[in-house]
Amino acid sequence: MDDVIGRLALATAGWLVAAVLASGAGVMLIGLFGGPYTDAANRPMTPDEVRSALSLSRDPRAVPGSPSSPSPPSSPSSLSSASPSALSGTPSPGPETRVQLIPTAGGHVIAECDGGSARLRSWTPAQGFQADDVEPGPDDKVRVKFESDDPDIEIEIEVRCVGGAPNARVTEHD
Repeated sequence: MDDVIGRLALATAGWLVAAVLASGAGVMLIGLFGGPYTDAANRPMTPDEVRSALSLSRDPRAVPGSPSSPSPPSSPSSLSSASPSALSGTPSPGPETRVQLIPTAGGHVIAECDGGSARLRSWTPAQGFQADDVEPGPDDKVRVKFESDDPDIEIEIEVRCVGGAPNARVTEHD
């Protein structure tokens, strides 16, 4: 009987050691090679980024259908060249950088133009939508699609730089 208990204890100890080693190896590998999974796109926002994003959302033109906005915005809101550093937490590349908030029924996009290259800084789907086919750039043309949980609605936002400023084309597909 003591032999059976000894074998059971040895087997349990072996499994525990194997589990601890496997967990440690997993944590170490993610630390070494986890860049694509833990890059800046997945990091929490800094307090400055939160304040900047909240100041955008207080603008009634930034939220379609808000009570203080009787009609949808006629054009997306533009931000000054000082805003990129507040939005990204990185120094502003220069006075030629232009950033623009593009609100749609499917979600919001923040796009920038820097030296003629367009880039999507961020995209946030509205409730009931998800982002798909994201081409964040930098490139001549960047885009994101917001697809509804109901597969009949798809909103595509394509941004190009025109005169150094983001120029958005929003297309709704039913």
